[in-house]
Amino acid sequence: MSGQRRSQGNKGGARGPGGKSPGGPGGKSGGRGSGGKGPGGPGGKGAGSRGAGSKNSAGKAPGSRGAPNKGLASKAAAERAGPPESGTPSRRGRPQGRGGKRSPAAKRGLGGDHVEGRQAVRELLLAGKRRVREIVMIEDMDAADILEDISELSFEMKVPLRAVPRRRFESEALTESHQGVMARADTLPESSLEDLAQMPNAHILVLDGVTDPGNLGALLRTAECAGVTGIVLAKHRAVHISPTVTKTAAGAVEHLDMAVVGGIPTAIKDLTDLGVVTVGLDMEGDTSIFGLPLAGNQPVALVLGAEGKGLGRLVKERVDVRASIPMLGELNSLNVAMAGAIAMFEVVRRREA
Repeated sequence: MSGQRRSQGNKGGARGPGGKSPGGPGGKSGGRGSGGKGPGGPGGKGAGSRGAGSKNSAGKAPGSRGAPNKGLASKAAAERAGPPESGTPSRRGRPQGRGGKRSPAAKRGLGGDHVEGRQAVRELLLAGKRRVREIVMIEDMDAADILEDISELSFEMKVPLRAVPRRRFESEALTESHQGVMARADTLPESSLEDLAQMPNAHILVLDGVTDPGNLGALLRTAECAGVTGIVLAKHRAVHISPTVTKTAAGAVEHLDMAVVGGIPTAIKDLTDLGVVTVGLDMEGDTSIFGLPLAGNQPVALVLGAEGKGLGRLVKERVDVRASIPMLGELNSLNVAMAGAIAMFEVVRRREA
């Protein structure tokens, strides 16, 4: 979770003793399990297994519980890892991490296929809503309960788990605060706007051009805690579910239904036609957020604007209510994530009153 301390591993990791040893005729040297390369057989690659630190076929992997430990390669771990999947990075053409020169090509839709951070990865496994292709950890991390949970869940779900040196891990990571754990999974599924509007006690969060991944992640985490039933994101000129978003959201993306729409003004009109009250949060609004005209569990959609410029002109014209948060100090605005948190929990408060 956000308060956890990042473990201090040996930077770059260490190779096993001896480096390369001579291989057989025409063959490459052997496996990675204990570091270095072992002798290969004639005419092909040498046998060997990757180091992994989860359960083997007889129970727990040897050594301490928790994070995988270097050099614990076993036949069971190799069988569990299996052949590399199509989405597994290779030496040639793998996505460059934050220290590389390029990132994976942007995908259409929600995204969310690259997850970093301990809590985010654990929630990905616990939710079980999408296929997880592999888990990668930095080898020799200090033991922690959450790392043990991830290792055990990956074993139960038959998800390959790799333990790699820190330098290798950081070449694949896409955030600074990865906490030594990342996962590759299928992209998040999308819902339709109609599905979100028809949910019981619909409480929808509509984001009009939020571009900062930290703000989006914080909004999604708050939304999940406030019982928001759906998220609406713009297809263009807005951030989607990037690795930074999944890390900041701490697993909330696994529990929220989300729709991507071509234009927020059109989505506002469609929500109104579907019987949802739309409330735009605007510092110039003439209604206090603490005096919203909501009746019981009436479907409601809170609309938040982009950082800095706020709601777009057409959105302001189409929402049913423009509400503001009373500002009593010298500053005249709040961060969009903080303003959204106040508005979402005000809807909760009024519904529970």
